[in-house]
Amino acid sequence: MNEREKRQRKNQLSSRILVRYILSLAIFTLVYLLCIPIVYTLYHNVYYGFYLYRWWPIYNFVQLVRSYLSFFASLPYIVGILWITHKAMETPLRYLEDVIDASAQLIADKQTPVELPEELHTVQDQLELFRVQALRSEQLVKEEKKRKDDMIVYLAHDLKTPLTSVIGYLSLLRDEPQISPETRAKYVGIALDKALRLEELINEFFDITRFSLTTMTLVPEPTDLTRMLEQIAFEFQPLLQEKELTLTSTLAPNVKILCDRDKLERVFDNLLKNAVNYSYRKSEIHLSMESQNDTAIIRVHNHGAAIAPEKLEHIFEQFFRMDSSRSAATGGAGLGLAIAQEIVQLHGGNITAESEQESILFTVTLPLNRKKNI
Repeated sequence: MNEREKRQRKNQLSSRILVRYILSLAIFTLVYLLCIPIVYTLYHNVYYGFYLYRWWPIYNFVQLVRSYLSFFASLPYIVGILWITHKAMETPLRYLEDVIDASAQLIADKQTPVELPEELHTVQDQLELFRVQALRSEQLVKEEKKRKDDMIVYLAHDLKTPLTSVIGYLSLLRDEPQISPETRAKYVGIALDKALRLEELINEFFDITRFSLTTMTLVPEPTDLTRMLEQIAFEFQPLLQEKELTLTSTLAPNVKILCDRDKLERVFDNLLKNAVNYSYRKSEIHLSMESQNDTAIIRVHNHGAAIAPEKLEHIFEQFFRMDSSRSAATGGAGLGLAIAQEIVQLHGGNITAESEQESILFTVTLPLNRKKNI
């Protein structure tokens, strides 16, 4: 709800209370004015009745009452006005108590719907919205915790496999000195591959720890964004050849930006790595950048199995993985895109993902004239 809607709802409630107060005053004044002739008629009949029958003691008493009535004639009206004003002032306080009680109920029991008087239905709608959002946030936290716990279990299990292989092959090399040079080289190569995989898994553990326990900050410096992307694309050539993929680039020249160079490199490295891992063999990955209205728009487009809509909406969440398997090629902690989104947002930009008809597109927008990145 924006500020304008809040003011409108506040004014509606205030107007409702004011109208009710003025209407109560008008009705009371009308009734009071109607009662005056009736009281005067009754008094007049009694007064002259005693006068005609010469009941002088009672007549004199009625005269005394008459003098008092003339003095206190407006007293009931004043008391009535004060009572109506008191009730009108009491109404907002009663509403406030109702809202406080409903808020306490919302904290104590998130399942039971909140009920408020008809005048506070707008407030009731807002509290109901907060209740739904709180339940959804709680569910998301539970799901995130479960994904994190599952990921740690998977990583702990996966650590054993390469470690066992490294120990096994190194033990063979130690215990069998007569192994041929070819076999020795083969065992050393396998042990090195497993050690590198072990390093990747350990790095994932560090990523989980850093992402969970630290707050990311930026160290901005002037950067040639065009050259950065060209360098990153060049570094992917060996991996592209291994996967039989081609990478084409269409980059606007001399695009300058103030950014944290290392962290922004991590964003594009992650996007290109995902494109490589999830592309069809012998397909093309396209990296493009254009500059529009002091904004850099970078796109990474590849051809692969389309991402289902229900997965696409969670793709930037922590510990979310697009595939449930944990292969050596694509197995990760599910933090890459979550960290990428945080880095881009800290730079004042945005990152989105689209997928349809065996096509996957990631788009990053970054402001070029941002003076302060934090």
